[in-house]
Amino acid sequence: MKNIINSNKAPEPIGPYNQAIMTDNVLYISGQIGINRETGILVNDDINAETTQVMNNLGAILHEANLHYSNIVKCTIYVSDLKYFADINKVYGSYFKENHPAREIAQVEKLPLNANVEISAIAVKN
Repeated sequence: MKNIINSNKAPEPIGPYNQAIMTDNVLYISGQIGINRETGILVNDDINAETTQVMNNLGAILHEANLHYSNIVKCTIYVSDLKYFADINKVYGSYFKENHPAREIAQVEKLPLNANVEISAIAVKN
């Protein structure tokens, strides 16, 4: 059985998908970009601020599912330019106290709304 998870503190989907789906004890979070839910504006003038917004959006969805960053087991990071790699790593890493999740990062030609970073995640309920 799958349960749809949507948080009113994360941006509404910009297409035919949900923010996340919980099935059994696994939460699959759709790729998040740096849209600020309150303003509706994409934060993309500074990669650190944009990555922080992306991680906060992921956190809002995790919270809605009664989970935390520590429940994340896998992330996929898409970036418009690998020149941002070090900055993204620094911000991303600050959200995990220990036991960082598995992940990959890939440069892509373009992201929705001209975002610079998009992150999806898989989390497991303990």
